[in-house]
Amino acid sequence: MNDDQTINLLWGIGALVLVVSALTARRVSFGMLVRSFLGWAAVAAIAWVAVVHRYEIESAFIAATERMGLAEQTTDGETVRIRQAPDGHFYASVTLDGTPLRMMVDSGATITAISAETAANAEIDTDDSRFPVMLTTANGTIAAKRGNVDRVTLGAITTHDLGVVVSPAFGDVNVLGMNFLSRLASWRVEGGTLILVPPPPNPSAI
Repeated sequence: MNDDQTINLLWGIGALVLVVSALTARRVSFGMLVRSFLGWAAVAAIAWVAVVHRYEIESAFIAATERMGLAEQTTDGETVRIRQAPDGHFYASVTLDGTPLRMMVDSGATITAISAETAANAEIDTDDSRFPVMLTTANGTIAAKRGNVDRVTLGAITTHDLGVVVSPAFGDVNVLGMNFLSRLASWRVEGGTLILVPPPPNPSAI
C-alpha cells in the first residue's frame, strides 16, 4: 500500500469513527446504526454504478425520450433535426468510434474539438510527432493535439476519418465543427431547428 492509499484509509477510518461517535452520543440504537450504514452504502453503490455506466444510461435516456417524442434530436428518414436548446445552441447526440456523447454543433468552429477526457474514453489517439495546433478561444490561445476519429455517427448520418483537435483546456466541452458540416449535402436552421441532410449514398464521398 502506497502513502496516498494509507492516507485515504486513515481519513476513511477517522470519518467512520466520527460518525459512530456522534451516533453513540445521541444514544442511537445498534439497529438504527446498521440501517444508517446500509442506507449510505446503497447511495454510494448507486452513485458508483451511475458514474461507471454513465454512457449507457445516457443512451437509454435518449432512446426513451425519442420514443415519447420529447427528444431534442430526431431522425426523419435520413434527415436529422435538432431543436435549439434554451441557451441558444444546438446539441447533437453523437457517437465517436462507438462512444456516445453530447456535442455542441458550431458552424463557427473550423474543426471538431473534443476534450482530453472524451478522447481517452473513445480511445482516440493523437499525433504527438506533430507540432500542436494553436487555437484562439474566448479564454485565450491554447495548444491542442491533432487526432482522427475513425467513425462518427449522428442519427442516420455516418462519416469516417474525421480530423479533430484535443486539449485539456476544452474542459468538458465537445464541439462538432465545420469539417463535419461541410461533408453533408446541406444544413440549415429553420424555426429554431437545425436540419442536417446527409450526402447521397456513396462510400467514396463520406
